[in-house]
Amino acid sequence: MDFFHQFIQQLINGVSLGSIYALIALGYTMIYGIIKLINFAHGDVYMFGAYIGFFAISMLHLPIIPALLISMVITACLGMLIEKIAYKPLRHAPRISLLITAIGVSFFLEYVTMYFVTPTPRTFPNVIENISFNFGGFIINGQQLLILGITIVLMAILTYIVQKTKVGKAMRAASFDTETAQLMGINSDQIISLTFCIGSALAAAAGVLVGVYYNTIDPLMGIMPGLKAFVAAVLGGIGILPGAVVGGIILGVIEALVSGFLSSTFRDAAAFAILILVLLIKPSGLFGKNTNEKV
Repeated sequence: MDFFHQFIQQLINGVSLGSIYALIALGYTMIYGIIKLINFAHGDVYMFGAYIGFFAISMLHLPIIPALLISMVITACLGMLIEKIAYKPLRHAPRISLLITAIGVSFFLEYVTMYFVTPTPRTFPNVIENISFNFGGFIINGQQLLILGITIVLMAILTYIVQKTKVGKAMRAASFDTETAQLMGINSDQIISLTFCIGSALAAAAGVLVGVYYNTIDPLMGIMPGLKAFVAAVLGGIGILPGAVVGGIILGVIEALVSGFLSSTFRDAAAFAILILVLLIKPSGLFGKNTNEKV
């Protein structure tokens, strides 16, 4: 296989992986955009969604799409519950209190899940036939097509909600100034809960797709993808939805290229090297604008 052929094949693999990062990063960036919270429990919400999808497919014998929808609905409810119990009482607390609480929620979800399902990794059921398509020598398998298709549909729905609906307008208003939005008649508490709901549902979809793609899930599977999705959100400009998508795709492509041309050992290091470079060169991210805080 020549260099160019391998390069294009790794790009295809990277876009598939990046699509999953993008779905998780959207939740990070939506929540940060409204309440300025880095929700480090978001990766474990993604893990919870993967397990719901696993049980829906393996025990209820549902096809992938109904299982995906059930996972998204249940995980969306979990996201709203977390917001009501853990974050809402600390809405006006110092930022560090929210951050510590998010880390605590992350550990709670991991070890409660571990208690009920055991730490043993589970093999995800095979929901797609092992088919592949050859386009001019480039291979795209059924899992990659499923990931790309579902990601595009979910992102289109999210774009429509944010840009074309009253709820989306309220979310955008709250992201600019929550207190002013309340004065204009917007129920900020409701909008924040809805943001957690949508972000958690997208994370659940990513969890199920990862299970389909890698065929294995475990209670600690959310740690590294959650951190990488945070890197993707920062890379694109945290708080900016298109930035999360672009950041996720770029991160996935870079990881695939590092794995393909150097070694898979270095792909995690590459992700965090990107974070350091972004913070040094353009802390606001690719789509963000530099703002000066006056004291």
